[in-house]
Amino acid sequence: MSTAEVQPRKEEPPSAGSSAGGATLAEIARAAGVSAPTVSKVLNGRADVAPATRSRVEELLRRHGYRRRRSGSQQLQLLDLVFHELESSWAMEVIRGVENVAREEGFSLVLSESAGRLMPGQTWVDGVLARRPVGVILVLSDLDADQRTQLISRDIPFVVVDPAGDPGDDVPSIGATNWHGGLAATRHLVELGHRRIAVIGGPSSMMCSRARIDGYRAALETAGIAVDPELVREGDFHHESGYAVGLELLRLPEPPTAVFTGNDLQALGLYEAARELGLRIPEDLSVVGFDDLPIARWVGPPLTTVRQPLTEMAEAAARLVLDLGRAGPTAATRVDLATTLVARSSTAPPRR
Repeated sequence: MSTAEVQPRKEEPPSAGSSAGGATLAEIARAAGVSAPTVSKVLNGRADVAPATRSRVEELLRRHGYRRRRSGSQQLQLLDLVFHELESSWAMEVIRGVENVAREEGFSLVLSESAGRLMPGQTWVDGVLARRPVGVILVLSDLDADQRTQLISRDIPFVVVDPAGDPGDDVPSIGATNWHGGLAATRHLVELGHRRIAVIGGPSSMMCSRARIDGYRAALETAGIAVDPELVREGDFHHESGYAVGLELLRLPEPPTAVFTGNDLQALGLYEAARELGLRIPEDLSVVGFDDLPIARWVGPPLTTVRQPLTEMAEAAARLVLDLGRAGPTAATRVDLATTLVARSSTAPPRR
């Protein structure tokens, strides 16, 4: 991964021609009752501005649709990549995709984490404003209206990868066919002869998790199998929830013969729950994951899973954000890349 120490940049000087439309920087300063250098400090993410003053200036920037003209004199060409949490090989696949494009284009990559929150905190936004990257890629995150305005007013394009919620019509985003993936995973189990099929989804607040469970429901309903609410469980996309929820399911009076997990990490947690209860995979329990992380091929038995093209999604997001920076604002783009079922050894016909 490319790394670079971010050097201080010369701040944008106050200029009557700084706006690409609407009020100028000097007019914003007069309306806010502050000096033009103070507005410049806000634009450059400087911390030495009183919160009330910053808020007043930001509101005026938003109200007047201020957009800073892009400068071609940046010393460092940076791409910002922000995760809601930086852990697991899932994140590494995304980093690899963005890094592929950054290396080709001669950019350096800056990684940020929003401390496990789905909404990046203000500290992260302040860092971006100070760095002034050529673009921002957010992963499994959402931006509130104020944060969008701050990026837009600085002419910093952004793209969301696998948005947590509905990003809105005005936000460019890259995702995957999550509904189709959930459908394919469950249909595979139905075709093997399973009828009591459980699902361990991710957080219900996340759009991708809801889509995968909807695909699961559609596959069962199409096969004429009633959806049993007892078999529909919520996890958090981590090993621990796959293990804990897996134990609950496998200890039911009538346990499932197969489980579709919302991601590979939960599938690995379910593997441990089955081992602890003396169940063999796939003889006693079939398991399907989602993502197709590299480890899925090497666990025992190799995991049947739905391949989500994470690296390709990240590459598409990086190219899109760079195109937006070069061409300027365009109609918002939503791209969903195809998911595919990868059948391995963790699924088989039921014995009971």
